Amino acid sequence: RDPLTSATDVAGRLAAIRARIAAAAREVGRDPAAVELIAVSKTFDADAIRPAIAAGQRHFGENRVQEAKGKWPVLKAETPSIVLHLIGPLQSNKAREAVELFDAIHTINREKIARAVAEEIARQGRKPQLFVQVNTGEEPQKAGVSPREAAAFVSLAVDEEAAVHFAFLAKLAREAGVSGLSMGMSDDFETAVELGATHVRVGSAIFGSR
Repeated sequence: RDPLTSATDVAGRLAAIRARIAAAAREVGRDPAAVELIAVSKTFDADAIRPAIAAGQRHFGENRVQEAKGKWPVLKAETPSIVLHLIGPLQSNKAREAVELFDAIHTINREKIARAVAEEIARQGRKPQLFVQVNTGEEPQKAGVSPREAAAFVSLAVDEEAAVHFAFLAKLAREAGVSGLSMGMSDDFETAVELGATHVRVGSAIFGSR
C-alpha cells in the first residue's frame, strides 16, 4: 500500500476514535480529557506505528517486553513525549527490562511480580504508573487478582512502595481510593468510558487487522 494513504487512514481512524471517546464521555457528564487513548501497537513494526505518532498519538500499548525492545527505543528517541504501556503479562525475570522501557505497567497481578517491580523501581529510580490486574469474572483461564483479594493486594503493593496508581474496575477502584481505571478495547471502549475508564486500549480500529 502507498505509505501516504496508510498514514492518512491511520490519522482518520484516530480522529474518529477520539471523537467517539469524547461523545461517550459527554454522554455521562465526564470530561473527555480525563480519558487516555492507548493505541495497541503489538505485532506492528516501527514503520506502521510512525503514522500514528505523526497524527499526534502519544500513548501506545505493547503485549511483550521483547517485542517492544525491538522497536520502541528508537521511536521514543525520535519522539521523547511517547508514553509506552505494557498491557500484556509480565514475568518477574523481565521486571528490569519492563521498568527500563515502559512508562506504565497494567498487569501487576501477583505478589512476586509486585516485589520484582518494586525492587527495580528502587534500583533504577524510574517510576512507571502501575495498575493492578483484576479478574472480575474469576475465570481460571484469565490472569488477575480476584475481586475479593484486590484491596488487600493493593495494600501489599503500596507497602512494597511498588505502586503510584492502580486500576481495577469501577467499584473496586472507588473502594480502594485509586484514580486509574484501565479497561475497554476496540469493540467496547465507549461503554468503558461511560463506566469510568481513564485509559482505553484500541488496536485494530486504529491500525487495521493484523
